[in-house]
Amino acid sequence: MSMFQPSKRIAACATLAAALVLSWPASVAAQQVVLPDFTELAERVSPAVVNIRTLERGRQVSRALPELDPNLEEFFRRFGIPLPGRPGPRGAPGDDEPAQRGVGSGFIISADGYVMTNAHVVEGADEVIVTLPDRREFKARIVGSDRRTDVAVVKVDASGLPAVKIGDVSKLRVGEWVVAIGSPFGLENTVTAGIVSAKQRDTGDFLPFIQTDVAINPGNSGGPLLNLRGEVVGINSQIYSRSGGFMGISFAIPIDEAVRVSEQLRQHGRVIRGRIGVQIAPVTKEVAEAIGLGEARGALVQSVESGGPADKAGIEAGDIIVRVDGKAVDKSIDLPRMIGGTAPGTQSKVQVFRRGSYRDLSVAVAEFEPDRPRRVAQTTTPAPAQTTAIGVAVNDLSEAQKRELKLRGGVVVAAVEGPAARAGLREGDVILSVNNSEIGDAKQFNSVVGKVDKEKPVSLMVRRGDWVNYLVVRPRG
Repeated sequence: MSMFQPSKRIAACATLAAALVLSWPASVAAQQVVLPDFTELAERVSPAVVNIRTLERGRQVSRALPELDPNLEEFFRRFGIPLPGRPGPRGAPGDDEPAQRGVGSGFIISADGYVMTNAHVVEGADEVIVTLPDRREFKARIVGSDRRTDVAVVKVDASGLPAVKIGDVSKLRVGEWVVAIGSPFGLENTVTAGIVSAKQRDTGDFLPFIQTDVAINPGNSGGPLLNLRGEVVGINSQIYSRSGGFMGISFAIPIDEAVRVSEQLRQHGRVIRGRIGVQIAPVTKEVAEAIGLGEARGALVQSVESGGPADKAGIEAGDIIVRVDGKAVDKSIDLPRMIGGTAPGTQSKVQVFRRGSYRDLSVAVAEFEPDRPRRVAQTTTPAPAQTTAIGVAVNDLSEAQKRELKLRGGVVVAAVEGPAARAGLREGDVILSVNNSEIGDAKQFNSVVGKVDKEKPVSLMVRRGDWVNYLVVRPRG
């Protein structure tokens, strides 16, 4: 029997490998990963990306800035690059000399000189200077600024300017390549790239942010976030950082939201939002199961503004708003966005979950206004009554307390221990319902609690000051 010699064996393996490579399907070879080339995109879009400098007059500028590496700071000084909020080479600014307040970015959205940026870039500025990549400079007028979405629009007197193209955020996918162009630390027309890390990131009242790992630093604020087609999909707005510098997490305002805001700023100089006059909180999984809602969804109404739209519509503290005009409220943060985007004067249909059942109510949406100062109602407690099986003793509310708190019933907690204390109940809290049963007085409360199954959690609707929340007590917890 013949056997391969080592040299022959090697040659045979090489021949076999070559044959496998030659026979490899073309479709597999075509799937080789090719990194994107950003050069054409940068050349095409950069002319529409601007540097924004803001100036203040007649007062010393003092702003908290991130600490820089000494070598990097020396590099900036050597090449004359301004650092936001720090005096230039001429020393401290005088009363009559405009002091540079900060540096940011922006992008031209129309050929006649409208520029979009962040509200925090131009906030408090006495002068706004827009510098184009071709070195032309313009004094800009602030058309409008909205702090809640961090969007601002400024206007320069020019025509025939290069403008960006607006993309479709709904088509943006997690893992997709994106590019940022801006002026980090005043270094104009800087291009950085990365991927979309997450969408619908909840970090603000009215905006679900786009999260990326694109390098963003002070000065990038207000610049565009672009897809690979060179279309703007977001405005770079925030970073997560412990040092003030980039740490791999950046946030951008979705461009569709920003465009809606910018249109109102251009038309009215401000953003008009709806409101219904409620304070809300998230619904936890434990609470949802305990009160019979099932899954954790909706917005828990903690308090209702007296005489406000929700109050007039019959919405009560403790209700859970689950739908607005037929659209599901999946998370509590969805509610202010839905109502905020509704025109004042609109009659909206609101569905609430209240003590085990659903109710449909009609609310006349009002115009958003600053929150009113809140007054915490005070309660007094008589001598403690007998402690129940869940570790709470209660007393009836006096008529004066009911009038002050605007309640029909409820009981005030006189003493708390054991399971109720572990659940977070406090003396002075007012219990409004037990397991979705409305409580009128202490006798009814003790009767309901005396019948609870000690093997199951007990849900309490509790008012503390002006706020209402749910607590889940586990008798044997």
